[in-house]
Amino acid sequence: MSKIVDAKGLSCPQPVILTVNEIKKQKKGEIIILVDTDTSKENVSRAAIAQGWTVKGVEQEGAGYRISILKD
Repeated sequence: MSKIVDAKGLSCPQPVILTVNEIKKQKKGEIIILVDTDTSKENVSRAAIAQGWTVKGVEQEGAGYRISILKD
């Protein structure tokens, strides 16, 4: 089951901090991060890659984005 991190309405670096905290808790699997700005989308994706995770997909969702990251 995927864990969802809802970072909508938060400005950077808060979405990145929430994502990295969840990565540290989960270690592997899939995490879905919800953000609402291009800057947050880019920063969260970069942070996930830096932590050794793969960005599986980025989808437009309403006024924001749904970022799927994965680690086996």
